[in-house]
Amino acid sequence: MKMPKCSPCASPWSSLWLTSFVIVVVQSVISSSYSSSSTYQRTAAGGKRPGFLGRTLVLLDVNTRSPIRVLNDNFLSLQLDPAIIRDGWLDFLSSRRLVTLARGLSPAFLRFGGKRTDFLQFNNQKNLAKFRGPGPDYYLKNYEDDVVRSDIALDKQKGCKLAHHPDIMLELQREKAATTQLVLLKEQLSNIYNNITITARSLDKLYNFADCAGLHLILGLNGLQRNPDNSWNTSSTLSLLKYGAGKKYNISWELGNEPNAYRSMVGRAVNSTQLAQDYAKLRTLLQSVRYYNRAHLYGPNAGRPRKNAVLLLDGFMKNAGSVIDAVTWQHYFMDGRVKKAEDFLKTRLLDTLTEQITKVTKVVNTHTPGKKVWLGGLGPAWAGGINNLSETYAASFLWMNTLGVAAVQGIDVVLRHSFFDYGYTHLVGQHFNPLPDYWFSLVFKRLVGPRVLAVRVAGLQRKPQPGRVIRDKLRIYAHCTSYYNPNYMRGSITIYIINLHRSRKKIKLAGTLRNRTIHQYLLQPHGEGGLRARHVQLNGEKLLMGNDETFPDLKPKILRAGRTIAMPPMTIGFYVIKNINAYACRR
Repeated sequence: MKMPKCSPCASPWSSLWLTSFVIVVVQSVISSSYSSSSTYQRTAAGGKRPGFLGRTLVLLDVNTRSPIRVLNDNFLSLQLDPAIIRDGWLDFLSSRRLVTLARGLSPAFLRFGGKRTDFLQFNNQKNLAKFRGPGPDYYLKNYEDDVVRSDIALDKQKGCKLAHHPDIMLELQREKAATTQLVLLKEQLSNIYNNITITARSLDKLYNFADCAGLHLILGLNGLQRNPDNSWNTSSTLSLLKYGAGKKYNISWELGNEPNAYRSMVGRAVNSTQLAQDYAKLRTLLQSVRYYNRAHLYGPNAGRPRKNAVLLLDGFMKNAGSVIDAVTWQHYFMDGRVKKAEDFLKTRLLDTLTEQITKVTKVVNTHTPGKKVWLGGLGPAWAGGINNLSETYAASFLWMNTLGVAAVQGIDVVLRHSFFDYGYTHLVGQHFNPLPDYWFSLVFKRLVGPRVLAVRVAGLQRKPQPGRVIRDKLRIYAHCTSYYNPNYMRGSITIYIINLHRSRKKIKLAGTLRNRTIHQYLLQPHGEGGLRARHVQLNGEKLLMGNDETFPDLKPKILRAGRTIAMPPMTIGFYVIKNINAYACRR
C-alpha cells in the first residue's frame, strides 16, 4: 500500500530559535539586541520615547535557510462520525457537491470514527433497507424506496459513483436526521450508546466517497467486542478485513476510541497492557490477510491527556509503541465559559492545546523517540457548539490557531471532527453549503505546505500590571507555500496571521522579506453578523460555490513591494511572498 511519507527534518537552526510560533503582543518590549530569540532592535531617535508608528508597528522576518519541521502532506485531514449511519446521511455521501467539497481538501486522511466506533457491528450483507435508521412513519416507505432506487442507479455506474439527489428527498432526509440527532444527543449526554450496524453496503458507500474525493480512509474498529477473559474478540473484524480485501479497498486501521473512558461508558476497563496485546493481535490479523499485510495501523486514540489517559498512553507506548505507525490522541476545547462568540478569541482557551501536546510528546519520546504523533478528533468547544457558535466566523480563530500550534510543535497530522453532519463542529452544513471553517481550511490547503519555518518578530509593549499576565493576541506562523498550488513556484513562503486585538495592527516585512511583493488573502466575516457571521469574504468578495463542481476563484490582492500589512481587528489573513526563492522551500 502506498502511503504518503514525510521526509525527516533535521534543522540546525532549531537550537537557535526556541520556537517558530512567535506570538506578538502589541504590548511587548523591543529587545535590546538581536539574540537567540531573533528579535529586531528598533531604537527611538535621540533616545526619545517611540511615537505612534513605533507603538503600532510589528517587524517580521522568517528564516528561509531551513525548516524547523516537515509535516505530513496530509497535515490537515478530516473525520466522519459513525453516527451518519444512524441518521441516514451515509446514503448521501455520493452527492456530487459533497464529493467536490471533500476533494477540495485533498490530499488528506478520512478517519471514520468517534464515540460510536466501539459500538459498530459489521454485517457482511447488502440488504438495502433492513439496517437503516428509523424515520417518521408518514414518509418512511417512500423515502426508503427512493434510497433503494438511488443505490440501484449508483451500482450501474463504473468508477466513481456520484448522484444528484432531488430537493424533496434531501428535505425528508433533513427531517429524519433532526429527529435521529435528538436520540444521538440523549445518548451522548447519558453516555449510554446503542450498537450501530455497518453493512457491506455501508462500507461500499463510505469507501466510494473517500476514493472519489482523493482521501485515504482510516477505519476505526470496535475495541469493546470482548471475550470472557477481557481479551479482544476478532471475529467481526476478520470478516470486515476479508470483505475489504476482496474489494481491494486501500484502508488503514485503528482500534477503539478513547479506551481510557471505557469504564465510564460500559463499566468495563481495558488497561494499557491489555490494550497493547489487542493492538499486537490486530497487527497479526492484518498480516494474515494478504492484501492488508502492510496496512498502516494507528492508535491508541487516547482522550485528552489527563491523569488516566496519560497513564494508559505511557503503558501502551512501553509495550506496543513499535506496533503502531503513528500515535493518535484527541483534544477538545471543552470550556463551559464559551457562551458567546467573543469567547473563541480568549487566549486562555487558545493556549490550552500547547500544554496538552507537551504532555503527549513527552510520553511518546520517552518510549519511542521520533514516532509520529497525530491529533485526532479535534473540534471546537462543545458548549459553543450547543449554542451554534461553532458554525460561525468566531470559531475559525480557534481552528486556525490550532493548526499553527500543532504544526510548530511537530504534530504530523490534525484530523478535524467533523467534515459533515454530526454535532455542531462540522465544516459543511446539512444543505451541503460550506461553513466558515471550511473556507479557512480550503485556503489553508491551497496556500500552506508541510514545511514549517521559524518566525522572528519585534514589537512594543507596556509593562503588565502586578499579578496580571499579558496574553498573546497577534499570532504569526510561516510555512513554505504548498507545492500543489500551480500559481506559486517552489521557494515561495506563506505567512498566516491571527489578529485577536480589537484594533488594527501593522506588520512590516524585514530582513530577507524586505521589499517583496505580497499576495494577500484576507478572510473577514461577511454580512452584519460580525463574529457570528456564517459567511466569509475573501478580500471583500463573498465566498460561494459556483455550482456543485465549481469553487470560487481565490484571487489575491497584490500589495506592492515594501508596503506595510494592515491587519483589521479580529481577522485572519494569509500572505504569500512570491518568488522569494527561499532555500528551505526549494527542495
